[in-house]
Amino acid sequence: MPGPDKLTAALMARDWGQAEKLLRRAASSKKADGAVLYNLGKVLLEQDRPGAALVQLRKAVARRPGHADSWYELGRTALMENDFPLALHAFTRACALAPEDMDARRSLGRVALRSGNYEAAKTAWSPLAGDAEADEALYRIAAETGDERAEDLRQALLARPAGREAALKTMMRVSKGRVPLRVPGRS
Repeated sequence: MPGPDKLTAALMARDWGQAEKLLRRAASSKKADGAVLYNLGKVLLEQDRPGAALVQLRKAVARRPGHADSWYELGRTALMENDFPLALHAFTRACALAPEDMDARRSLGRVALRSGNYEAAKTAWSPLAGDAEADEALYRIAAETGDERAEDLRQALLARPAGREAALKTMMRVSKGRVPLRVPGRS
């Protein structure tokens, strides 16, 4: 790792060029720690260089496969590069390593749903049931897969006044011609 005083000063000053220079020097060693590669990836992201960051984050997870934050950042960066299969894999690993990380769980749920991987999406969203976004996603998954609970989930979404707009949008997306003309509780 570079001299902590110089690196800390560069990071505190948001001098990303200097921080990159110091981290690249440390990363050039074949024995570079995964933390160095992770931090280099983060600095490259700060410089709006996701392609270069992706290279470093891939190296970081290879050197330190048990570091959930590296997997999470790899997933975020993969999304920036429109690499959905890599993002799905990275968020899956992040969730496996840190099941309590709600950002990783939400990211996995969103990517899995967008990719049409309903089983992974259901696994990601189910622990968050009761949350508006999770309930919308779980309804969408049920509707798309023909799950018998879809009707109950739809009714639950419509019963919440604050969530009706989002619920209707979700229903339009997956309605398959069954959008209700009356919202429960309204005339």
